[in-house]
Amino acid sequence: MTRTLILGGTAWLGRELAEQLVATGEDVTILARGVSGTAPQGVTFVASDRKLPAAYDEVKNVDWDEVIELSYARDLVEGALEALANQTKHWTLVSSVSVYENNDEPGASEDAKLVEATDQDNYAHAKVIAEQITERAVGDRLLIARAGLIAGPGDTSDRFSYWVSRFALAENGQVLVPRTDGRYVQFIDVRDLASWLIDAGCLGLTGIYNVVGRELNFSDLLISAAKVAGFTGELIAADDTWLKEQEINYWAGPQSLPLWLPLDDVAFAQRSGDRFRAAGGIQRSVTQTLEDVLTDERARGLARDRRSGLNRAEELELLQKIEWSTKY
Repeated sequence: MTRTLILGGTAWLGRELAEQLVATGEDVTILARGVSGTAPQGVTFVASDRKLPAAYDEVKNVDWDEVIELSYARDLVEGALEALANQTKHWTLVSSVSVYENNDEPGASEDAKLVEATDQDNYAHAKVIAEQITERAVGDRLLIARAGLIAGPGDTSDRFSYWVSRFALAENGQVLVPRTDGRYVQFIDVRDLASWLIDAGCLGLTGIYNVVGRELNFSDLLISAAKVAGFTGELIAADDTWLKEQEINYWAGPQSLPLWLPLDDVAFAQRSGDRFRAAGGIQRSVTQTLEDVLTDERARGLARDRRSGLNRAEELELLQKIEWSTKY
């Protein structure tokens, strides 16, 4: 039995990690505020605000086999390292492929240039800073997992899940999509990510890995999502210029078409995952992830308010504009 501490484990990835570890009989502790959810059954939960001086008092005198850090805020990362690094056998930092400076090189590896980290309030910069300070504190006991887009049931970002849920909601109606020529999608199912992180920790794997799935043509993902959803309607493709004129955003967030990237940044979804796969990384089928996501989306409500994408009324209004433009 290994003794694992997850720093922030009541939300999505953290909860999946805890559940998988408990299922194999491991001794698991979660340290978090608990505002993102409850700890899974079988886990020792330590309620703690990591910004407070005594945040780690209940766990700092334990010899940990594994610490998994999910935060990238500098004060939280530094506080955990100061309290726990010396008595931890192996440390995993979950980072992001957003750390890379350029997104115009298909197949770029872990050796690609990083952004110059000067702004803690910038997500990519903060991730780089978290990597740097953790490497200084942990050294050759450190695994840095640069995850790509994470998908799967329970995702609250609404990026990957937008399309299969939209096709299901539209049924036999029209769905607005971007032009997909030369565009790709690359994701890792949260369950596959968690499984690999656990195995990597048990093996004492160290170094830097892009934990990403194989690249897909954006069009193939849309076709697969439509099939899984039983969609029998029509896809209406709009070009970039028109979408930007309508103030539709790239990638994520309100008024967006999720996973759509500027052509200059398409290689963001074409990172090399060779090291990950060589180290035992697997990816379940796209269809399986889509089916499980749709089941989860139906349970939460296909027409619910979302963090990313268009609501159906907004989409229908845009579709009317396209029809008008085409006819007149």
